Amino acid sequence: MSYILALDQGTTSSRAILFDEQSQIVASAQREFEQIFPQAGWVEHDPNEIWSSQCQVAIEAVTAARLAPEDIAAIGISNQRETVILWNRRSGEPVANAVVWQDRRSAAICDELRARGLEPLFQEKTGLVIDPYFSGTKIKWLLDNIDGLRQRTERGELAFGTVDAWLVWKLTEGQRYVTDAANASRTLLFNIHTGDWDDELLAALDVPRSMLPEVISNSEVVAHVSAQALAGTALFDRPIAGLAGDQQAALFGQRCFAPGLAKNTYGTGCFLLMNTGRTAQPSQNKLLTTVGWRLGGATEYALEGSVFVGGAVVQWLRDGLGLVRDAAEIEALAANVNDNGGVYLVPAFAGLGAPHWDPYARGALMGITRGTTAAHLARAALEAIAFQSCDVLKAMERDAGLPLQELRVDGGASRNDLLMQFQADLLQVPVVRPAIVETTALGATYLAGLAVGVWKDQAQIAASQSHERRFYPQRPQDEMQGLHEHWQRAVQRAVGWERGA
Repeated sequence: MSYILALDQGTTSSRAILFDEQSQIVASAQREFEQIFPQAGWVEHDPNEIWSSQCQVAIEAVTAARLAPEDIAAIGISNQRETVILWNRRSGEPVANAVVWQDRRSAAICDELRARGLEPLFQEKTGLVIDPYFSGTKIKWLLDNIDGLRQRTERGELAFGTVDAWLVWKLTEGQRYVTDAANASRTLLFNIHTGDWDDELLAALDVPRSMLPEVISNSEVVAHVSAQALAGTALFDRPIAGLAGDQQAALFGQRCFAPGLAKNTYGTGCFLLMNTGRTAQPSQNKLLTTVGWRLGGATEYALEGSVFVGGAVVQWLRDGLGLVRDAAEIEALAANVNDNGGVYLVPAFAGLGAPHWDPYARGALMGITRGTTAAHLARAALEAIAFQSCDVLKAMERDAGLPLQELRVDGGASRNDLLMQFQADLLQVPVVRPAIVETTALGATYLAGLAVGVWKDQAQIAASQSHERRFYPQRPQDEMQGLHEHWQRAVQRAVGWERGA
């Protein structure tokens, strides 16, 4: 029996999951790490804590499974995307905190780029919109605002990477400096049609090509774990063979291998992706065109819509308001009422993503009366996750020209039955929850396993598909349409709030 270790480095925690050849979980470990909020709209991580937490859980999972080195066929990595890390090439030490994908500090840079009329250029070449969400403007902000960084970069001293590149660098003691095509496509610096960094985009953002990693495919043997990186563990010399940003990994893990198949990951944010095959489908509805994966020299693309605050709204209810002690309690609290009592929560804590793309939107809570209870607020929070996902899906259907027949779901919040049922009612299509909801890690596992021959091809992987539950629509379409119209009115009150629009 061969095993694959998936390193699933997320926004709020690092996880390691061991899978066997039947795609079953053998062992796992997870550690949360600090979320740093220096000021409003800024979100940072300590890159060394990302690394140390990922090392710890990898060792814990492998130790728990009692595996010998030869049992581990490969390591796959999935990661939070768009998060920017800069580090010293010689010492391997970060020169600043990681600027997280949720961070909005580069909003003014984005405004300037749009004022220069550059948005069509970026959209055509990258498939993205100009927004602080993506890595490129974060890099520019760091180089422009931290003393000495731009000069050090011009001297070739510094490296940039998204979290995949950082982990590979650390695992190989700096022997490999790479990123995969899917992660590269999220930077605003990568031309998704040529498959390489683009000099015109680099010039627009004043980012030197010399600080960028080599772009590789998503499934290939990249390198082997060095002797010092995880000394004394069963991971020494194991091949790193699969890399993908978390959402592309989840699309692969959901076996959405054919055009038209789509999934939604309910994590810290919500991310809906639809496979469009080898066609980079441009969007007319403010969605993103992105690389799905590059395998064997062939690139497949996807349409994507991103919701910035998904499951994070439950964390806010827990940590910010103290409504629950544990996130798992939110479903029971929300179930104490039959409906939202007219309460609508727009969790635009870090602006709004697709299809609005408004970095100046802020959260709004509408419809409160003296009869509003904590249960109504909990229900409104869960429904907000579904409403935002529905808005993205409707835009995606218009772009693709195909009505969705079902929605495949994963991520932590997909375990919430109340939320999944409301999502099915709102979309009026079945919502399918797989037997293994850790599809981000599973996608990294499949990519790594394909590279080393654990699975011979995607058809073999697709044949093993199974689901745990299907949620069918139960409430009438006209009732759900009325709720959605109330939601849209609440969104309009949140749009442009910070700049007084």
